[in-house]
Amino acid sequence: MSAVRVACVQVNAGPEIEPNLTAAGDLVRRARDSGAELIALPENVSMIVQGRAKVLERARPQDDHPAVPFFADLARETGAMILAGSLAVSLGEGRVANRSFLFDAEGRIVATYDKIHMFDVDLPGGESYRESATFRPGDQAVLVETPWGGLGMTICYDVRFAYLYRALAQAGASIITVPAAFTVPTGQAHWHVLLRARAIETGCFVIAPAQTGTHDQGRRTYGHSLIVAPWGEILADAGEDVGFIPADLDLDAVAEARKRVPALRHDREYGGLE
Repeated sequence: MSAVRVACVQVNAGPEIEPNLTAAGDLVRRARDSGAELIALPENVSMIVQGRAKVLERARPQDDHPAVPFFADLARETGAMILAGSLAVSLGEGRVANRSFLFDAEGRIVATYDKIHMFDVDLPGGESYRESATFRPGDQAVLVETPWGGLGMTICYDVRFAYLYRALAQAGASIITVPAAFTVPTGQAHWHVLLRARAIETGCFVIAPAQTGTHDQGRRTYGHSLIVAPWGEILADAGEDVGFIPADLDLDAVAEARKRVPALRHDREYGGLE
């Protein structure tokens, strides 16, 4: 297929799983009613809590996570492919995976991806995050075939590591997903620029559903879910409100962008760095 309508769902997740799933499900149904065939939700879509103890208390093994059958059933109900941006999946021994799930229109899990790059930062204003204290980083890039071509899966902080996106594009991705829960300071400074850069560098459509608003213990996320074209144009921006944004993707634009600037074929070996 050379065209598809996609949608980003933007939510404000709280600490309890069930209300978050109900809210997300309602928005997915609305997005499907708008004609979207591929619907993407943010990182931590089933809950946002602060602190290692809370995450470990609420995380569930994949086979026992209530969000997994919820999104599987929702995909079957709507007949849409659904990206559950990420769930906190318990791995035992005090470790959790930040895992993205892609469900096909029949509710089957067709791919999962564990976030590779951990957000360990101290931000101006006193915000501090240590994902690596709780989450086990993934070690495998994921590219999955869809009816609309190759789809590369990433999560949030991965967006700062351009080599991952280049590798996904060179392996066959036409669409790359970036579910996120970006902080307000980093979002204001870098969100739009980074996502446009990843689209331009790879010649891919970038679909980036995001969390928005104030969460557990006053954590704030930036919102502005984005859908970006391969030439870098922003096709849709959700702003700061809970809701969804649709966009129609012309997949021929991927080949056109790469033809105009064929940088993916211009890798060179080089030396000189010690």
